[in-house]
Amino acid sequence: MSDAVITGEDGIARCSWSANDPEYRRYHDEEWGREQRDPGKLYEKLCLEGFQAGLSWITILRRRPAFREVFHDFDAEAVAAMDESDVERLLQDARIIRHRGKIEATISNARAVLALDGSLTDLMWSFAPPSRVLPRPTSWGEIPAVTVESTAMSKELRKRGFRFVGPTTMYALMQSTGMVDDHFVGCFRAAENPTP
Repeated sequence: MSDAVITGEDGIARCSWSANDPEYRRYHDEEWGREQRDPGKLYEKLCLEGFQAGLSWITILRRRPAFREVFHDFDAEAVAAMDESDVERLLQDARIIRHRGKIEATISNARAVLALDGSLTDLMWSFAPPSRVLPRPTSWGEIPAVTVESTAMSKELRKRGFRFVGPTTMYALMQSTGMVDDHFVGCFRAAENPTP
């Protein structure tokens, strides 16, 4: 087995990025790479991936309950109604990432969701690449940071007024929402969904 997969104390082989933290393991086992089509959860993921830019995902994962609280469980209508006083209040809340641009983007992204002429699910999933035709990855070097599809998604979302949706961030979103499945060969999740 490569260093991309590690066997935990429970005897289960997982992608090594999830090995050192119980919440990471839970996220890996139960969420990451599973198909997500719920528009509210996709909006949440879009925002949290934006907050993650420049940080580790575990930092966001540990703060996710607070993010859900302060952003009304990522209900787009409620978030879209937030104003500058809410931004100022959130900049004082140490439970979340206190970055003005990312807080403001979460609010403006809610407004962009509401302005769509269709569903966020249909828009985002229209950029999902075809099912994997290459063998599943065996090393970190086989996983891209950006793809043609994530670049196209980023461009379209920006055109529609979304912020903090760069191509790398959108590829991470594609991984986490099951648009792509980058579980490594040897991971128990990869064995659940074999590829050619």
